[in-house]
Amino acid sequence: MADLAPALSLDPDTAFFILLKAREFDAKEEATDPGEGSNPSDDKEVDILQFQPDDAAEEEIASAIEALNEDQKLDLIALAWIGRGDFSLDEWAQARDSAREVGLTEVCRYLLGMPTLSDYLQEALSQLGYTLDDYLGDELGPGVGAQRE
Repeated sequence: MADLAPALSLDPDTAFFILLKAREFDAKEEATDPGEGSNPSDDKEVDILQFQPDDAAEEEIASAIEALNEDQKLDLIALAWIGRGDFSLDEWAQARDSAREVGLTEVCRYLLGMPTLSDYLQEALSQLGYTLDDYLGDELGPGVGAQRE
């Protein structure tokens, strides 16, 4: 972990929410079920992992990202890049400055184009001392959100 962890504009709970939505989105694949008229229980519910016209996964993550302000979007991109290894935590300011090149109107499309966005976010948040287990534990019971280790 860096000597002095950067201050995030993005709340870790919001980052973990986006991470989990990205994980749902990443798990989806193009619809290919030739027997879509069959009984879902007979198919072992495989259709749940395929994009459907009324699928909310993409809409939910896009809404969460679009609702962020400019600083939070820059944080999210910087976290993804740090998790991917493009920058280190010590290069936080440089990562955020470089994130401006993505363009605020393209942030959602850019991030959703990363096939392992959830893994990148998890890695970067872990480097900052936030854990998914803490976040999920708080979601299941009383707490104050993701805590630093």
